[in-house]
Amino acid sequence: MTDDELIWRIAGGSGDGIDSTSQNFAKALMRSGLDVFTHRHYPSRIRGGHTYVEIRAKEGNVTSRGDGYNFLLALGDSFARNPSENAVYGDEEIKPLSENLDDLREGGVIVYDEGLIDEEDVPNFEERVEENDWNVYPLDLRGLAKEHGREVMRNTAGVGATAALIGFELDHIEDLMSDAMSGDILEANLEVLHDAYEQVGEMDHSHDLTVPEGDHDEEQVLVSGSHGIAYGAIDAGCRFISGYPMTPWTDAFTIMTQLLPDMGGISEQVEDEIAAAALAVGASHSGVKSMSGSSGGGFALMSEPLGLAEMTETPLVLLEAQRAGPSTGMPTKPEQADLEHVLYTSQGDSHRVAFGPKDPKECYEQTRAAFEIAYDYQIPVVVVYDQKLSGEYRNVDASFFDREPAPDLGSTLSEDEIPDAPHDDTGKFHRYQQETEDGVSPRTIPGQKGGRYLASGNEHWPTGHIAEDPDNRVAQVERRLQKLESIRADLDERGQQTVYGDEDADIGLIAWGSQEGTVEEAVARMNEDGTSVKALGVSDLSPFPAEEVREFVESVDEAIVVEMSSTKQFRGLIQKEVTGVGDTLSSLLKYNGNPFEPAEIVEAVDIELNGGGEAPTAQTTLESAAGD
Repeated sequence: MTDDELIWRIAGGSGDGIDSTSQNFAKALMRSGLDVFTHRHYPSRIRGGHTYVEIRAKEGNVTSRGDGYNFLLALGDSFARNPSENAVYGDEEIKPLSENLDDLREGGVIVYDEGLIDEEDVPNFEERVEENDWNVYPLDLRGLAKEHGREVMRNTAGVGATAALIGFELDHIEDLMSDAMSGDILEANLEVLHDAYEQVGEMDHSHDLTVPEGDHDEEQVLVSGSHGIAYGAIDAGCRFISGYPMTPWTDAFTIMTQLLPDMGGISEQVEDEIAAAALAVGASHSGVKSMSGSSGGGFALMSEPLGLAEMTETPLVLLEAQRAGPSTGMPTKPEQADLEHVLYTSQGDSHRVAFGPKDPKECYEQTRAAFEIAYDYQIPVVVVYDQKLSGEYRNVDASFFDREPAPDLGSTLSEDEIPDAPHDDTGKFHRYQQETEDGVSPRTIPGQKGGRYLASGNEHWPTGHIAEDPDNRVAQVERRLQKLESIRADLDERGQQTVYGDEDADIGLIAWGSQEGTVEEAVARMNEDGTSVKALGVSDLSPFPAEEVREFVESVDEAIVVEMSSTKQFRGLIQKEVTGVGDTLSSLLKYNGNPFEPAEIVEAVDIELNGGGEAPTAQTTLESAAGD
């Protein structure tokens, strides 16, 4: 049991308010001066089914969910379909307690609602409590809530009980409740909160878990990766989004839909993802910064509009929020196995830029970069993230988002500049010039005088008219390819990759996206324990930062590629783009629906340092180097 952090897990049924309760408690912990990190686990059902949210709170930066947890608040599942253990989904009433015991640390605290859960129904509960020295506090949270009027307030009672057991003052919780409620509802919730706090405070406490203390230098905000993406898009000048709901992309779509009207923008929910992407292409063509997106299955439908944007060189930003697949797969669980899908979907020699941010800050910065690259170079840019990053919350300095907006449309001509641009004898604008310095041929906006041209999905002459001439085809393809070289040079100046750890280490870790924070914590832990390790986090997925990655790989004896994929897609991308390094690369894979924990990465490095040949104890797979 560590005494420098609280990792609190609240468990119940989907529809029981687990998510909202956890967000409010996370905000209260944040306002007390702690850094927080949340992890959300929920089933692919509208209502009912076991769900939980973890909040890790400690002083100083928190980059991952941690290893296990030390406090369980099990509320029961008020929407349980069938309390029988022989039911398809088992006894759902007790799952908030029974399903959460494996990860609870020794000496941990359990509070469960005995108004819904009978511990005698939980197999081997007493034996496990004794074996792990758990501290158990059964409370009739349901009954307490009913005394004050509404059963739904048992969540509030649970938070009050938690606060009493860890020595957390109620001030911040009361302030948040007052911000969200008023009148009789507020009074009833405050009464439940204090009643639970006082009842538990009078009990004998045999545990030693207390809330850590911390302090922030400036105001904090609690945001997810989806918030970072939405805020970055708004500040980049995006004023149009179109989409169709699909978990987990819906989070970013919903936030944008809430924000855009106040910015004079438009959000459109359409009939399917083909229409969504096509609508965004049309909006961008007409001179509005636009965005669309989906998750794996929906993004597959966007392949044709994506190709249209590539051929017509229409700026476009798309989001791809990965989830476990293929097909419907596990819609509410994270994976990183859409990488090849994002990079290679669409027809022919197609080209797009792809970024893989690691946290809410990078989500903001790289979404802004996505719009800048898209509109400067007239190319689709895809921001690739996953269910983990989409919904986990972290505290960020409020000042981080205090940036100047960037509304300009990039490489677009003004009406004053159009007369000096190339035109043919009929007056049609040469939208697709064959020879340019960086591959970019400036565009005009429909309605501008002298800027008339055709935008066709077919290969075309400089005016946009359909063309099958071989010389023109070669010239247009090579010009479009030239953009990627220019973009790579641009990205090199931005420096979006990160290296951390012991620069002289012989063991290296390489990760991308949401797993970078976990790798970062594992590296820090190993270096503190005397194991020399370093890591590279890659954000530029296309065009790939080949030279940076080669330099890193060649600086170590072995590089372990960490990814949530069974098919080693990220390792394959490295070997494709950085030839000759296959003998140095091994893989640490996880694809059970849960993200990595730092201890799993530490274990894998320990196995490799001891000569390999040993299977990890966790549900991960360690595969040695196999060459190119």
